[in-house]
Amino acid sequence: MTTSGEASTMQVVDAQSLAPFERHARIFEIADALEPGAAFILVNTHDPRPLHAQLDAMYPEEFSWTYLEQGPANWRIEIRKVASAA
Repeated sequence: MTTSGEASTMQVVDAQSLAPFERHARIFEIADALEPGAAFILVNTHDPRPLHAQLDAMYPEEFSWTYLEQGPANWRIEIRKVASAA
């Protein structure tokens, strides 16, 4: 869980602002650059389940995925690199 101070300083990535062909690659780039324990918030207009499955397949047990908002208009997910992934 994040504190309100931590959430306000966390990077927010709006998937809709990225070109469709670069979304997943850019999100993986951001996730990969995280320090252990750090996180960013992904915002999307739908549940990005395929992205979650792909993240788990590419980086098994390295990231947590926490829904902060589950639609219907917006989905917000905290993606955190787990401390043991160092």
